[in-house]
Amino acid sequence: MGSVLSKPVSHLSVEPLLLEVGDVLATSLDLDTTLRRVAEVVRKVIDYEIFAILLLNEKTQELRFRFQVGYPPEFAERARVKVGEGVTGQAAQSRQAVLVDDVTQDPTYIAAVPNVRSELAVPLVTKNRVIGVIDLEAREPGYFNEEHSRLLTLVASRIAGGIENAQLYTRTTRQARILLLLNEIARELSSILNLDELLSRVAELLRRLIDYQMFSILLLDSSGEKLQHRFSLRFHENIHLKHEVPLGRGLVGHAAESKQAILVPDVSKDPRYIEGNPETRSELVVPLIYKDKVIGVLDLEHTRRGFFTDDHRRTMMTLAAQVAIAIENARLYEEIARQERRLERDLALARELQMRLLPQTLPKLPNLELAAKFVPARAIGGDLYDFIPYSLSRLGIVIGDVSGKGAPAAIYAALVSGILRSHAPIEPGPAEMLRAVNLSLAERRIEAQFVSLIYAVWDDAHRTLVVANSGLPRPIHVHAGKNHVVEATGLPLGLFDDANYDEFRFKMKPGDVFVFFSDGILDARNRHGEMFGRGRVEKLIEECGGRSADCVVDILFKAVAEHSAGVETFDDQTVVAIKVKDSPAASSVKRK
Repeated sequence: MGSVLSKPVSHLSVEPLLLEVGDVLATSLDLDTTLRRVAEVVRKVIDYEIFAILLLNEKTQELRFRFQVGYPPEFAERARVKVGEGVTGQAAQSRQAVLVDDVTQDPTYIAAVPNVRSELAVPLVTKNRVIGVIDLEAREPGYFNEEHSRLLTLVASRIAGGIENAQLYTRTTRQARILLLLNEIARELSSILNLDELLSRVAELLRRLIDYQMFSILLLDSSGEKLQHRFSLRFHENIHLKHEVPLGRGLVGHAAESKQAILVPDVSKDPRYIEGNPETRSELVVPLIYKDKVIGVLDLEHTRRGFFTDDHRRTMMTLAAQVAIAIENARLYEEIARQERRLERDLALARELQMRLLPQTLPKLPNLELAAKFVPARAIGGDLYDFIPYSLSRLGIVIGDVSGKGAPAAIYAALVSGILRSHAPIEPGPAEMLRAVNLSLAERRIEAQFVSLIYAVWDDAHRTLVVANSGLPRPIHVHAGKNHVVEATGLPLGLFDDANYDEFRFKMKPGDVFVFFSDGILDARNRHGEMFGRGRVEKLIEECGGRSADCVVDILFKAVAEHSAGVETFDDQTVVAIKVKDSPAASSVKRK
């Protein structure tokens, strides 16, 4: 070991030292740099082998190593010296330098380095507050003297304020860095909508803030009484834990129940702790709270006692608020996705059922061509058409439009179809059928639900058509190559208990065409909001002269699709067309 001062230091030698100390404090606000340079300055006047600067944690009243030379790293990392304990603790408590010529004679001495014989500890005091201690040890008895003590006290008085400023700067810089990182993490987490992916990413991003060794996310189950492990990491390795923790049990249960973060420096001294990992020594549990409701906890563990700090707790509480929002967003997205998948399955089934309620094949009649097409505005819709065989080569023809769209309209349309079929065996005329359906719907009245319906009866043997209308657009009769609008109108079914309907009878000739259509054809709009309208329908039907019933239906739907291209379909669209053949009449209705 080098030489040491053996006589008082003159004012001439002290002044340059203090100037150098001032230079150290003026040129750096980084705490690590400040402590390292202070150690270098002290070495110029006291040649030490063992040196440490311990800083005080005011909350716990413990001194912790912040810079050291000559100590075993594991001791310096773990050591906590209570104020009043050992030589350094006495210096902090008395606010005076403590000089021990032979530590073997001092029962309060805390052994850390082998063969130490003498020690000098000087408190760091600023603004009447002790913030730490400078400590030197030597393997020779009586190595330090009063002059060393006076000189080190003088140096300590100057550097204490600088260390405090560096602490504040370091703390402020760290907080700013953490806030920026928390903001970055919050932005990233808000964009992850898969819950498992989100929890895994939380674990990754959290390590940028806290170098934990064990981490778990537990979420409250649907009963609100148990926490379930949803994600766990042990020493960088994912593990699957299936056990549940009741609220109020263990550290995680208490944190969830109390809605408060729990910081435990030594789990062996906390009666609430339930051993899950034998290696755990310290633990930090932070509740996840969303809209004042606990949804889970974040649990961090470490093998070192006292690893987690109040700064860690504050950081985790800030992060937990963002994580809770991200988890709820991911849960909501997953629930919506599940509902959408279920709805898609239900709609697909409903569409299949609705399609099966429509005629699967068209009737084949000697004197009549039939064509029909239905396109719902949504997956399912409220329009309907049907062909109901009567005796004596007669056929009931139905086209209807239920108020509204989607599933409610489709269900109501199914109800109407059932009522129609239930009355069909008595083979009512069109007006009688409309009155019967209206009465049945009135008995089962559903608010704001009604149906507009055209019912017609075709007599294939006599080539006659009888039509009654309850609110659908007036049908078009093409006779001798010219259009004739059938002025058949009437009240929709299901609104009034009693309603009467007119019948219109037509003696059809070969080549005559009758076209029935729902509002969705007329009301289809283009990009400019212009409706397709009756004028276009009548013109297209007139231009179809001589063509088949299928052709009429296809041309109408094609024109409507072109007109409304790029615009969402607003209403269900249905067209039924019939055309009288040139063939002789027959006396019976045949099916494919």
